[in-house]
Amino acid sequence: MPLVKVARVEDVPPGTGRVVREAETALALFNVAGRYYVLDNKCTHVGGPLGEGRLEGTVVTCPWHGSRFDVTTGQVVGPPARRSVTAYSAREENGQILVELP
Repeated sequence: MPLVKVARVEDVPPGTGRVVREAETALALFNVAGRYYVLDNKCTHVGGPLGEGRLEGTVVTCPWHGSRFDVTTGQVVGPPARRSVTAYSAREENGQILVELP
């Protein structure tokens, strides 16, 4: 899988998330204590933007209806969503955040 640069380290301070784009794909990028995690940006409940949600520890809350997901795995940890979101491998290299995309 190719590694794609999606942001710079300074773009995502610890304890925050944001929406980033790669071509036509919107991704939710999170910084948890200096480690980077990437999920599909669409909540599996109704498609809310997870990158705009509130991050508490390793859990993001969808801003639309409150579904909660573990950003390290994409697993649902709170309803109303019932399905997990896709998680992608990410890493920091030379101040750049790189994501493995299919």
